[in-house]
Amino acid sequence: MANAVYNVNTTFLGIDVGTSGIRACLIDAAGQELATVHTALPEPTRNNACIEQEPDLWWQALQGVLDELHAQHPLNNLAALSIDGTSATLLACNAQGQTLGPALMYNDHRAQAEAAMIAAAAPLNSGAQGAHSSLAKALWLLRQPMSDKPRYLLHQADWLAARLTGHFGISDENNALKLGYDPITRTWPSWINGLEVDRSLLPRVVAPGTRLSPVLPEWAQRWTMPRVQVVAGTTDSTAAFLATGAQTIGQAVTSLGSTLVLKVLAERPIFAPEYGVYSHRLGERWLVGGASNTGGAVLRQYFSNDQLRNLESKLDPMRPTGLDYYPLPGIGERFPMNDPHLQPRLTPRPAEDAVFLQGLLEGIARIEQRGYELLETLGAPYPTQVISSGGGANNIAWRKLRENLLSVPVTLAGHQDAAYGAARLARQSYTD
Repeated sequence: MANAVYNVNTTFLGIDVGTSGIRACLIDAAGQELATVHTALPEPTRNNACIEQEPDLWWQALQGVLDELHAQHPLNNLAALSIDGTSATLLACNAQGQTLGPALMYNDHRAQAEAAMIAAAAPLNSGAQGAHSSLAKALWLLRQPMSDKPRYLLHQADWLAARLTGHFGISDENNALKLGYDPITRTWPSWINGLEVDRSLLPRVVAPGTRLSPVLPEWAQRWTMPRVQVVAGTTDSTAAFLATGAQTIGQAVTSLGSTLVLKVLAERPIFAPEYGVYSHRLGERWLVGGASNTGGAVLRQYFSNDQLRNLESKLDPMRPTGLDYYPLPGIGERFPMNDPHLQPRLTPRPAEDAVFLQGLLEGIARIEQRGYELLETLGAPYPTQVISSGGGANNIAWRKLRENLLSVPVTLAGHQDAAYGAARLARQSYTD
């Protein structure tokens, strides 16, 4: 919606579809948050490698979120909305958009045989590699009996956006990466022809934030949003990056959640699967990153949240402990080294809990430092600034410790909810 004119009352909506629930965030033209609504989702059904969920649960929850939001805040000035979803959560549907079975969730890894087929056909740096990929799940789904002829293979965000507009068969470049889409050439690659998938089932791919279609009249009337356009969404992790406001080359975001996730804006993509490094396209720039198994999950093996808060005041980032830890919650690491057999290094344990905790935080910070150094070695810019998100970002002493190691400013993200990032994407599509 290039060069559109809007007034100060114009609003934008982001919807984040996560594993445990759906969150909607409404912002104004200046990016100020006006309202946030959340509703829970039932846990996915799990059976060993099989992890699935009924897509109608997402649709019911989405309607519930918008019903509640509409009750809290008028939506008559809503200009655009965008939806992000969990990466590589995939379903098959017919020509009318009716699902033909449960969706395979992002962490479903039953498609081992299909992943081997992809490995024999695809480049090593393809996002479609691995049993967790959308393409492996697509091949598995197409081998199953279905009640109707499949017409579209769609991700979580794709299908929900289509339910609002009535136009199915469209995806965005970030979600489509793990379905085999080549974000460099912006095409479906020829090697897909050698696999058991009809190319006509693959979605049309557009850039995140691309204007798609207006909301269907029945939904526009229900929520009193007569002028809203649905724009192409993104993955949940990319939306969380967008939420921080990082937008210049060299700005990086470290997510300090259960795991440690690093992302930096770069001028060119980097794909190095041997190090667990991948890239998402953001217009003419690239989001380059990797994820370590270290993070908050290690800390919670030893400390409760209350203990972590109480010990924070006893940390001294200017006096290193000298402990040489490599904190992992179990055996195996994926980034900045890819070693499935790497053992955690968590000894010796000092008598004082504060010293032990600081040693763990120092170890995680060193992994962060090595991660950004590896990305620089591979061709990404070294961060000019690191924006921190996730639960661990609020630890002031840890932030100072990391700043000392990284030698760049480390700041706290003003916003970090993926729903807020999706709302920014909707706003950007309206103003660019």
